[in-house]
Amino acid sequence: MSGHNKWSQIKHKKAITDGKRSKIFGKLSKLIALEAKKAQGNLASPCLRAVIERAKKESMPADNIDRAVKKGAGGDAGNMESVLFEAYGPSGCAILIEGLTDNKNRTVQEIKHILSKRGLSLAGQGAASWAFVKTHEGWEPQTMCPIAESDTEALEDLLEALDEHDDVQDVFTNAE
Repeated sequence: MSGHNKWSQIKHKKAITDGKRSKIFGKLSKLIALEAKKAQGNLASPCLRAVIERAKKESMPADNIDRAVKKGAGGDAGNMESVLFEAYGPSGCAILIEGLTDNKNRTVQEIKHILSKRGLSLAGQGAASWAFVKTHEGWEPQTMCPIAESDTEALEDLLEALDEHDDVQDVFTNAE
């Protein structure tokens, strides 16, 4: 009976946790490279310092952080740009999707595809952001939107699918 010994169980659990950490490290690496490019490699820059501290909280290895800073400072980060998408989710709750991408057209199409699979679409600029206030932490909802119990699973599925996308950094919603 293969796959039933203790090592196989540990190996499968480790693969799952390593996959999750890899996803987080990838997103943080993009963010560090972008901030390093803006700060021209100056580690004293407050924005770069904040992103590095966030990476350290996630237990990102120091060599990965250094590699991302060198990539951004050396100009190898390409033309990374931050994007903000707005949409309305189940029960009419507002959704803001922050991302970093090197190809805006590709990312727009992939986000549209994720939304359209769930019967949703992107909203125009400013259509959902009015419900949020920009803070140093991200976007804070000004008004909360009650969501039906039947739509809770649909919203969780959508948020999970968006979080799985490589270019998406954060997703904010005003659902209760």
